[in-house]
Amino acid sequence: MGWIKNRERLFEAAASSIKAIANNKNISSKNGIAQRPPSINQVAISSTPRSSKDIHSWRGESDFQAFWHLYHKQTKEIPLTLPARIVFNELEMSRVEILGSNKYKGSKKNILEYLEIKSINMDDEKSPNFLGLCSNLWLKSVLGLKLSPASKTLVESFNKKYDLSSLDSIKKNFINNIDNQELFEEISLDLLKKLKLLKTNNQSEEDVDDEPIESPGSTNEIEQDNLEDLGENSSSDSSLEDINLEMDDNLQESAQATDGNAIDEEIDALAYPQNDFQNTLKKDYAIFTSDFDEVIDAKDLTTPEEAIRLRNQLDNLIKPHQTTIGKLANRLQRLLLAKQNTSWNYNLEEGMLDTARLHRVIAEPGHPLSYKQETETNFKDTVVTLLIDNSGSMRGRSISLAAICTDIIGSTLERCQIKTEVLGFTTKHWKGGDSKQLWISNGSYSNPGRLNDLRHIIYKSADNSWRRARKYFGAMLREGLLKENIDGEALSWSHKRLIKRNEERKIMIVISDGAPVDDSTLSANREDYLDNHLKEIISLIENESSVELQAIGIGHDVTKYYKNAITINRAEELGEVLLDELTKLFKN
Repeated sequence: MGWIKNRERLFEAAASSIKAIANNKNISSKNGIAQRPPSINQVAISSTPRSSKDIHSWRGESDFQAFWHLYHKQTKEIPLTLPARIVFNELEMSRVEILGSNKYKGSKKNILEYLEIKSINMDDEKSPNFLGLCSNLWLKSVLGLKLSPASKTLVESFNKKYDLSSLDSIKKNFINNIDNQELFEEISLDLLKKLKLLKTNNQSEEDVDDEPIESPGSTNEIEQDNLEDLGENSSSDSSLEDINLEMDDNLQESAQATDGNAIDEEIDALAYPQNDFQNTLKKDYAIFTSDFDEVIDAKDLTTPEEAIRLRNQLDNLIKPHQTTIGKLANRLQRLLLAKQNTSWNYNLEEGMLDTARLHRVIAEPGHPLSYKQETETNFKDTVVTLLIDNSGSMRGRSISLAAICTDIIGSTLERCQIKTEVLGFTTKHWKGGDSKQLWISNGSYSNPGRLNDLRHIIYKSADNSWRRARKYFGAMLREGLLKENIDGEALSWSHKRLIKRNEERKIMIVISDGAPVDDSTLSANREDYLDNHLKEIISLIENESSVELQAIGIGHDVTKYYKNAITINRAEELGEVLLDELTKLFKN
């Protein structure tokens, strides 16, 4: 499976290529969905595709971010309503994509396939993001780019809705000023006027100067604290070519290793269902918009200095229980390693002499059943996901217990060569964020669905080593991180990640303090809206999935939701309770 082996190399090549194209070696990269527009000095690269047919759209996502950092200059924020801001940003993103694909010819196919995927998945015509994507594609059609059928359909819908046939002068101005960002922005404002989107946010000019409106998809509040000024960079054209060639070589090697379509089909068979449970879920749960959600690495939540401080804080919490925990962890380790390494059949007529039954040979020399034989173990290759509730109700003692649980379980399993993933879930804001503001600007209609911006956190991926990842576990103790919790979507996200794995046995352990709570969502929908969704997701995992689901309630009984659940109220209970539960799991 050469393709799979080279996926990490592809990720690294993409990150290097972005830095080279953008001529900025200070750009940091993280695993996640690319924001539109990207954060300052940072890019997000989604997981490398599981087959070669998706490679162009994946590279297009990286190319778009590289071109943004290359051609876009930070300018003074213009006060706009949210729908206008989205269209304004998409026009600028279309500009940099056009400039980049003109300079790097091979990227044009990547960009167009990336946008085609977005076109296919864009099915909400009432969303401002629909209008934004349409304006992006419309500009590309104005400049003569050959769009995919799905993208053409969106442009046709855009033309029909806004009757853009009378915009010849604006089109001409866009074409003539594609290289000039300042003039291009002025033309974009003219287009917003034609679309009747150019409105202020009921602010005076003085307010606008003091409080510029943050654009959607911009850096979150934690990242804002850590922004660095763009440095002087000196990447040469030759280094750019070298990196691009390296990436192309990687792709060629991967393609050769896959042995054509046969291996692609095999890889596709390993991939998880795209919609997971969406086809079987009831239709009464909706997401108003997922455009502002984020998946973020724990290391991006803190500075290196803060990560060390928080890790020391977690170590101090663990220290009083270290002796007990160590003994219990060793017991579990011996149990697991014994199951993995050896298994014996006893009372046999041949094999190794069983010293425990040596007395039989002396007392009854003719007794035939005094031998044993080692057999192959049937211990299944296993992966475990720890999903941690990072909500505000977990603040204080609860999150400390959860962090200690995570450290004990994760370190013990890793010592036993069982791959472990550690994830967290919360929201980006209290009582709604950009999602809620968008809903308000759309008229605050009833029963909109989920109204907050999700923040899903990767503390440790299954393939990352425990030694490297553990220093970031303290991030869950960070002040200001814990907000609200939408458990159903977090379980669905975690489940999707887990079923992608190739291990034979998959276990998910949820560490939570009870019910899902999000004030913005619950105030605009039924009181049991999130509760029912969580129960439905749990039921589907427990009854229809190969994933084994276990829950640990921190200070609260969670058996209301989970069939297999325990409750931990005090730190003193941790060691014994965890050992008992993990022993039950791995004896099966």
